[in-house]
This record gives sequence, structure tokens and C-alpha cells, in this order.
Amino acid sequence: MDGLVVAFALLWLLVIALAIAVLALVRQVGILFERIAPMGALITDSGPTVGEKVSRFDLSALDGRAVTVGATGMRSQLLFFVSPTCPVCKKLLPILASVTTAESSWLDVVLAGDGDTAAHQAFVARRRLEKFPFVLSRELGMAFRVSRLPYAALVDGSGVVRAKGLINNREQLESLFNARDLGVASVQSYLDVARAAH
Repeated sequence: MDGLVVAFALLWLLVIALAIAVLALVRQVGILFERIAPMGALITDSGPTVGEKVSRFDLSALDGRAVTVGATGMRSQLLFFVSPTCPVCKKLLPILASVTTAESSWLDVVLAGDGDTAAHQAFVARRRLEKFPFVLSRELGMAFRVSRLPYAALVDGSGVVRAKGLINNREQLESLFNARDLGVASVQSYLDVARAAH
């Protein structure tokens, strides 16, 4: 009988130890989730702020198409600032093509850059970017205060910036659309508010 009581007590101690271990693991998973939470586009403090209407730009693409940025219309625009010499830009172009197809019901993508026209035309031909209007405009880059590439800005149909930031991967590109859908400036600001509420 004494052996049974000892075994029963040991079993309860084992169950308690296991419960403590499970709670510790749950806590660690929560900490890990916070550390690897979705990383949205990296917002810089310069350029038009999210929620601000941008100036209208009437531009001509490299192929002669008329492109208007900041005009009131029905569709949103993703301005994607690139350069032929930017390795990250080249890596993101296939992702941009995929996203463009997926979001084609509401979004137009405009590639933007500045510099030598011939170099950009060769870049468009080499990367098969003919389906995108590609504008060269130093003024557009200055209006958005683009200092590093690749950089993107999501402008809605009323000419208002809905999301913006440096883009290094697909997750950061899609974070612009997530921020728009959530009605927040960025995924980071949404996560900060959610963390503060807990």
C-alpha cells in the first residue's frame, strides 16, 4: 500500500512538472512569434506621409504611353522605383509581375526611375518589362524622397498615399496591400497597436 501511495505521489509530481514545462514552451512560442512577426515595408520618414494626397504628375513612359500619377480615378497605382544597377530590384521583378497579375482587378503598376534613357530602355528589353509603363522622372523620385531602392508607394484612386516603403522581398511588397486593407500606415504600426492592447 505504501508503494502505491509513493507511486501516486510521483505521478502527480510528474504531471505538475510536465504542466510547468508546457507553460514554459507556450511562453517561448509567444516570444518567438513576437521576434519573427511579419516585417512590412521599411517606412522612411521622408516624402509624402500615408494619408497625404500627392501632387499630380503627367508623365510619358519610355514607350510613349501617357502616365498620370496622383490623379483622381477608379484604380490604385503602385509606383515601384527601380534602377538597372540595383540587384535587389532585379530579384523582385518576377515577384512584381506575379503580384501584378494577382491584383490586376484594382491595381496598376508603374515602374519609375531616373538617369540615362538608353540604359533604362535596355533594362526594360533585357528584363522583358514592356507590359509595365516605365517613367523616367527625377521630379517624381524627389517628390517621394526616394533615397534607396527598391522603393514602392501605393497611391489610391483619389491620389492619396495608402502605404509606402523600402521593399526587399515579397512579404514586404504584399505588406503594402495588407496595410491598405487594414487601414493602417504600415504592418509594423498595426502590430505595435496590437501589442500595446495586450
